Amino acid sequence: MVNVLVVGSGGREHALGWKLLQSKQIDKVFFAPGNGGTPNNISIQVDEIDKLIEFATNNDCFTVVGPEVPLSKGIVDRFMENNLGIFGPTKEAAQLESSKIWAKQFMQRHNIPTAPFGIFDNAKEAKEYVSSLSYPVVIKADGLAAGKGVIVCDGKDDAMSAIDDILTNHTFGAAGASIVIEKRVDGVEASYIALSDGMAAVPMATSQDHKRIYDGDRGPNTGGMGAYSPTGIITEEMAKKIQKDVIEKTIHSMKEEGIPFKGFLYAGIMIKDGEPYVLEFNTRMGDPECQPIMMRMSSDLYEYLLASYQGKLNLLPPVSWKSQTAVCVVLASKGYPDSFAKNEKITGLDKVNDEKTMVFHAGTKLEDGNILSNGGRVLGVTALGASLESAINNAYLAVQKINWNSKYCRADIGKKGLAYL
Repeated sequence: MVNVLVVGSGGREHALGWKLLQSKQIDKVFFAPGNGGTPNNISIQVDEIDKLIEFATNNDCFTVVGPEVPLSKGIVDRFMENNLGIFGPTKEAAQLESSKIWAKQFMQRHNIPTAPFGIFDNAKEAKEYVSSLSYPVVIKADGLAAGKGVIVCDGKDDAMSAIDDILTNHTFGAAGASIVIEKRVDGVEASYIALSDGMAAVPMATSQDHKRIYDGDRGPNTGGMGAYSPTGIITEEMAKKIQKDVIEKTIHSMKEEGIPFKGFLYAGIMIKDGEPYVLEFNTRMGDPECQPIMMRMSSDLYEYLLASYQGKLNLLPPVSWKSQTAVCVVLASKGYPDSFAKNEKITGLDKVNDEKTMVFHAGTKLEDGNILSNGGRVLGVTALGASLESAINNAYLAVQKINWNSKYCRADIGKKGLAYL
């Protein structure tokens, strides 16, 4: 029996820990720092790497890293130096997410399908470039910006404003010291996540995120307002194409460059005219995609994470999945992704207790026996159903039972997937 340390405090980490606890090989799962819904929380922050090393050493833990920030700071490298088992990519490999410029140039070097782009750190030159283009653009801060550093521009005025915001007004701080300006590819977006040990890549279940704050995909991007799995947008044929032309090509190319990639490789894919384009790479499981994916996973997650660390994925069978669909509706605090209230009492969690529904906590804390809101994205209400429609209905039935003063959610999570059944 082993102990596991899950690093992070969001819904993704709650879902990973929940699934890991189902393994017969695991004795105890600790969360650092965790949230109001996770057991065995320890008061160590995700970037306090020395303290995490000490805890993992003293408690004989295999460590699973959830969020991107500690990966970008080299937590995996530090753990490996201390001969500690850890799941995730090295700092160098995590550049696929931590630097959009590095990722775009990598894709360009290896002919991985992505939109045409330009790179700028000067606002005047960036504006001249946009003025010369005949197509709409997307503007991205180079560094990590908690899922909010991507601005989809409807016209040149929007693009000029985005350039000013990032390069002149420093909206994203150091993360926006440079930007990528890329051609806007209008198609259908989906998430494709695989698990790699540096040589092999095992596909996870397909999913679709809902990034915009408002119904109908309107308003600014967020960290994600809901997701469902599987998605009919990625057909069996398309999945094979993405696996071969994006995932396997990326894993092999990283190895060729002397940067083996171990961990979850997440490709945000735009499908246009039957062709997949990589919008972005993440070097960890998606959030909220993780929640419905974990709800559907039948295999022992720990076995696969350990095999990734050991370089032995080729010895395991393909991951097995429940035939049901899962839908996650994110309950946020009004005002997110900007300013929002905290410390509001959440009620109704005890009324959601059937086997097909799980409430994964994110921005919550436990205080005097009460669960309080403590972030922008607060809960991920996730439900299984025999079909996408029934999973949507089951998730929203549970959503209605949970309340706090500033509760907000989209009312259309999963519905755009109905057209692809």
